[in-house]
Amino acid sequence: MQLALVADRPRALPQPEPGLTPGDLIERAIALRPLLRQRQEAHEALGTYSAEVHAAFDRAGFYRITQPRLFGGYEFTLPDYCRTMVEVTRGDPGVGWCLTLAASHGWVVASHWPEAAQREIFGPEGVFAAPHRAAPMGTVTPAEGGYRVTGCWNYCSGIPHATHLMATAFLQDGTTPPRTVLAMIPRRDLEILDDWGGDHTLGMRASGSNSVAVKDALVPAHHVVPFEVLFARPTGMENGTHGTRLHGNPMYLGRLMGPYHASLVSVVVGAAWAAIDEYERITTTMKTYVDPSLLRADHTDFQRPLGLAMAQADAAEAILLGGAQRYMDLCQRWARDGTPITVEDNIRLWTMIQQGGAMAAGVVEDLFHAAGAFTTKKGNRLQRYFRDVQMYRTHLSAQRLEFATYLGRAHLGRPTGFRGL
Repeated sequence: MQLALVADRPRALPQPEPGLTPGDLIERAIALRPLLRQRQEAHEALGTYSAEVHAAFDRAGFYRITQPRLFGGYEFTLPDYCRTMVEVTRGDPGVGWCLTLAASHGWVVASHWPEAAQREIFGPEGVFAAPHRAAPMGTVTPAEGGYRVTGCWNYCSGIPHATHLMATAFLQDGTTPPRTVLAMIPRRDLEILDDWGGDHTLGMRASGSNSVAVKDALVPAHHVVPFEVLFARPTGMENGTHGTRLHGNPMYLGRLMGPYHASLVSVVVGAAWAAIDEYERITTTMKTYVDPSLLRADHTDFQRPLGLAMAQADAAEAILLGGAQRYMDLCQRWARDGTPITVEDNIRLWTMIQQGGAMAAGVVEDLFHAAGAFTTKKGNRLQRYFRDVQMYRTHLSAQRLEFATYLGRAHLGRPTGFRGL
């Protein structure tokens, strides 16, 4: 199957750094690690990362990784994106969550919004960052000039530094039951509530997961798309998407949920490596209780947890990157011969990547337990990382047993019972 491309592609916006490579992204993320660790406590209190760090992320190119070249992005692959987010998160998981969930949706917009909307959303300079709140917590009503949007969405991770909110809402146009849509709402119409940071939550306190209120905002009609485009069944994929036709890149099929969950697990894998770094620092500076003259690094009881953690973090990262690459391969398969991404393919990616998330969270938990009771004190990094991964553990998308049932049902040809699939 040949990709359907537009006959005359419009002129592309300039990239800030035309020669930027995925390797450059990794180097920049590693270089920022000391600063992020130094500011962990301040960012937790603030509820997000500082304006200075946001500017550093912007200069580094982190918001443009999967954004299309046509609109000033670098159009790198999802594995490139995941690798970068792992390295950022190794400096601070809360900050990593905030960045990852703000910067992860450029490829989604490029996949499913029409060209006119993409041009307006990415803007004249290609500046874009937006969380997506997948639960429908508002209403969209037809109005002259487009739609009126009203609602309040919680857990909008990444909103403090966002240009937009991608909000899921119910379309109130007389259809019964009401259909679910995605509305792209610009920052000027958002009220970001002061309900994140400090001790508002157990963990991910720097993740900028504030609630957002919207009151009667007018959104152009072409900035609202059906929610089901994210989960289109194989019968809806024959002609690709707005993105495959406009950008000529099969990555812009925009299938979920495997890539969405990869964003979350990128953060958890980064948290696992952050915990390993901290545990190693402890073992090379603290003595054992049984022999005050012996460094922990020289005792089997502390060598073993470190080695096991490293092996498990490597395995978790391999699952994450393997899942991201499998998505790219499925998109290339569609471009090559028209084979669709099935519902089972979709859920298999999701559940596969969940296994990596669970393994990475377990690394943090085991090292927190192995290090000793002193890590439970306020301000200890292992305590912070432990709290952060508990937030992942409670996420709807991380419930492995529930989603294993969906996968089993899909494989057996039964309805999954999950909204959208």
